[in-house]
Amino acid sequence: MTIAASIGIAAAFLTTVSFVPQVFRVMRTRDTHAISLWMYLLFSTGLALWLVYGLMLGLWPVIIANSVTLLLSLIVICFKVRSPKRPAQG
Repeated sequence: MTIAASIGIAAAFLTTVSFVPQVFRVMRTRDTHAISLWMYLLFSTGLALWLVYGLMLGLWPVIIANSVTLLLSLIVICFKVRSPKRPAQG
């Protein structure tokens, strides 16, 4: 394995795993008030495009990392969309 491949795999692993604490917190508390739906929608769209890119080029680290991260992101989006809206403060 080349150094470049090792760096790519490490980067893919770390960026994917970074979403796990947020997903666990949302699932545990069901609190999504402070989470931006637009950010997650835009991010998920980007992940989907990276996934297509990886599929087109057969890049397994890109495919796996973006598939897992997209799944985690979609879980947060589902909780955000299904959570009750808080009344406006102020």
